Amino acid sequence: MTAPTDPKLAAIRDKVHAGERLTFDDGLALEATSDLFTLGELANLVRERKNGSVTFYNVNTHLNPTNVCVYRCAFCSFRSDLKGPTGYVMTDEQILGRAREATERGCTELHVVGGLHHQLPYEWYLNIIASIHREFPDLHLKAWTAVEWDWFEKLTKRSTRDLLAEMRDAGLGSLPGGGAEIFHPEVRSKICDYKADADQWLGVHRTWHELGGKSNATMLYGHIERPEHRIDHLLRLRGLQDETGGFQTFIPLAFHPSNNPLGKGIPKPSGMMDLKVMAVSRLMLDNFPHIKAYWQMLTAKVAQVAQSWGADDIDGTVVHEKIYHAAGSDSPQEMTVADLRRLIEEAGRVPVERDTLYREVVRDQPVGKRWQTGRRLVTLN
Repeated sequence: MTAPTDPKLAAIRDKVHAGERLTFDDGLALEATSDLFTLGELANLVRERKNGSVTFYNVNTHLNPTNVCVYRCAFCSFRSDLKGPTGYVMTDEQILGRAREATERGCTELHVVGGLHHQLPYEWYLNIIASIHREFPDLHLKAWTAVEWDWFEKLTKRSTRDLLAEMRDAGLGSLPGGGAEIFHPEVRSKICDYKADADQWLGVHRTWHELGGKSNATMLYGHIERPEHRIDHLLRLRGLQDETGGFQTFIPLAFHPSNNPLGKGIPKPSGMMDLKVMAVSRLMLDNFPHIKAYWQMLTAKVAQVAQSWGADDIDGTVVHEKIYHAAGSDSPQEMTVADLRRLIEEAGRVPVERDTLYREVVRDQPVGKRWQTGRRLVTLN
């Protein structure tokens, strides 16, 4: 491609080609440009340096044990009051049934997050992990956002380190990246006041990394935040990754405005914004191994295109997703492995099934709607 005419973007291009770290001001320059093609070129360069032409996917299921939540975040369409018409708490039988279904479908991961139920003790959450792990020990449990861990600390008056270690011993495999939203207090105080702030969120992940665990990170964009808030968010994540190296994947999450107080008058992020945030994230987070285009929030089409704008992961089959569908996502509730592989191949990428820790999953037969089959893990170089 020809060099960009914008001198700031041209200078950034030289830094990216030289493998130099970008600054806050560089991030703002990337946010300001309308040259989406140069952004894609640069993000794709970094993406292919790290992961070649591979696009990862996994076979996973979501479990949201309750939607009753003590907090009232302005962007949330999932929560319910205790006696609200949509409120629910899953029984032990329902929870184990979901884990059994995941196992029968060949899932390697169960993604577990929910509301902060003010009448349920910490032990209820602990028992979810312990009981599933006891019955289905091969199922990786990625569970509880940093906001939930902060809530557990409030419930028990114990340290997060002790709680994480206890849950790990019960079967916890890794932490999801939810609850990060936007770190900057100018925004966070307006969209999710009272719940864990940036330092608390980062502190939970730092502690988990110190215990030897891996986790993901997210950013909710396309609402009332400004470019400087997004770059600040990315640099805080990059700083913690410099310290610990414990993050595996960054997932930009597009705000869905339906059925929540924050969404009034705010349109969904455009495809242009989705791809720009993806590319800027890949360029700023130079120490993150992976960037995920979460098809449930972006749509399958945008997630497919994003594989050339910095993303190297498209997530997975994602059965029983509730949180983003409550906010207006019109993506299907589930995607087959065949569909995922087709999307990846159409994007000119090589599909590779992974487990939660990015080890390749090699199966002895294709994935069906319901099946039982052996599989083995191969460490990726």
